[in-house]
Amino acid sequence: MAFDDDIPVSPLLSLLHRKQTTFLNNKLKDVELGSGLYPLLVKSYKNKGISQEELAEALHINESTVTRNLEKLENKGLITRTPQKRKKIINVTSEGAKIAQTVMNYDNEWDDILKKSLDDEEFDNFRNMLIKICEDLI
Repeated sequence: MAFDDDIPVSPLLSLLHRKQTTFLNNKLKDVELGSGLYPLLVKSYKNKGISQEELAEALHINESTVTRNLEKLENKGLITRTPQKRKKIINVTSEGAKIAQTVMNYDNEWDDILKKSLDDEEFDNFRNMLIKICEDLI
């Protein structure tokens, strides 16, 4: 499918996001982990003992959404939340760790799909440009 030369960036980013979400949702349908949950699980796995507030800040999601989604992960037995002073500390269970690792493997698989259209340097430039734009927006 060819796109018009004057297509704005936002529909392209939206398409890319939808395709990636569909890819991950299909891969993870057996664990019933929706697209709003796996970034929280992976970030918690990579940052042992992160607080809910730090998680919200790191993922640029409001705290009420983080709280609601962490409750879902906790109900699935993938994380625990431990009160510590005025914070809740997130720890990933052994089952959550397995799923987080699986998600990270699928993220790498998705990147490999993207790399079919780009060489290594182009992919690195693309990723770095997206990071720069996102950092400038927040």
